[in-house]
Amino acid sequence: MNQTINNTGKLSEHALLAHKPFLLRLNVLDWLFALVVAVTAVFAQFHVGHHMDIYEVVILWFCAVSAVLLGWFFKPLRWFTVVSVLLAYGAVQLYGGDIARADRFLLKYFLSSQSAVMWQCATVFLALFCYIAGAFTANRRQTATNTLLGIGTALTWVSALAGFTGLLVRWHESYLLRPDAGHIPVSNLYEVFILFLVITALMYLYYESKFAVQKLGGFVLSFMAAVVVFVLWYSLSREAHAIQPLIPALQSWWMKIHVPANFIGYGAFCISAMLGIAELLAIRSENAGKKSWLPDSQTIEEVMYKAIAVGFLFFTIATILGALWAADAWGRYWSWDPKETWAFIVWLNYAVWLHMRLVAGWRGKVLAWWAIIGLFITAFAFIGVNMFLSGLHSYGTL
Repeated sequence: MNQTINNTGKLSEHALLAHKPFLLRLNVLDWLFALVVAVTAVFAQFHVGHHMDIYEVVILWFCAVSAVLLGWFFKPLRWFTVVSVLLAYGAVQLYGGDIARADRFLLKYFLSSQSAVMWQCATVFLALFCYIAGAFTANRRQTATNTLLGIGTALTWVSALAGFTGLLVRWHESYLLRPDAGHIPVSNLYEVFILFLVITALMYLYYESKFAVQKLGGFVLSFMAAVVVFVLWYSLSREAHAIQPLIPALQSWWMKIHVPANFIGYGAFCISAMLGIAELLAIRSENAGKKSWLPDSQTIEEVMYKAIAVGFLFFTIATILGALWAADAWGRYWSWDPKETWAFIVWLNYAVWLHMRLVAGWRGKVLAWWAIIGLFITAFAFIGVNMFLSGLHSYGTL
């Protein structure tokens, strides 16, 4: 929409009147998507409702509403949600209630949880190669995008789709293996790293679309590739891909909302760290008077700021949910357990980062370095605490 601006710098009355409310900007496909999600939620409640208590029913409908709103906000998530659910449902039908059917061709090579995760891992490396080769080619030809970068974007979508489908199928497989002990697959490092890869990919794809920064894909996918290496090592050396029953500490519906919220925060913080590296390189080129192959540093920093703001919001929500879970499990909201203490340090780190940018007006290198260092603080809070410190959260050790 073309917006006219008068001499006072304000939007003209004509432009304001032409601005439609959000609901009026939705099209037929948006409402059809909402209908499909609602029907799917109803189907899930009536077919597996016997496995859910009232809290889990509320979570189901909260997730349905969230899926609709996210699909309206970021249009590609409409097809992503529908296709992933259809693929997972296809896997459920192929299993037919018998885990022994996992050796069937489609399940063995494509739709079982482990097969889907392996496709996710493979496409992360392929996407990384395309992003790097595409950025190199775009730099030589002085273009903003090219076919290789487009393929990198498509492969990143495929990796997220395969990972999310794998998680949904793994959820079903847990009930096939242990009908009375099935659980959402966010209970160990293997499962949450798969979730992390999905969330990080989707968040990056949103920022890539919004800010047209395909050349930054190599930075984010490099970190994702490092996580994939860890997932493969962890799976082979510890047989972490095997579905295990939940330990008593995790047998709570709080886990279903606390862990995903946490990993939206983790994903955003990791994206911001990789963008911090990109910003430092862009600033170096700008100070040297050279034409950078990267977007300008101000654009990179704006994306980094958006990522940290979203991550901080969800990490705050996750911390509050964790406190409520602690009160339910241990009778107190906060106990300065090492995990809780380091979660507070992570929260404080990004709270100060946002304060310095929004209130103090800081820009440039210092914020980029701060975001990079923040990744190490976050990593220690997530993995390091469980490896080197003991406490109430020690069940998460490697």
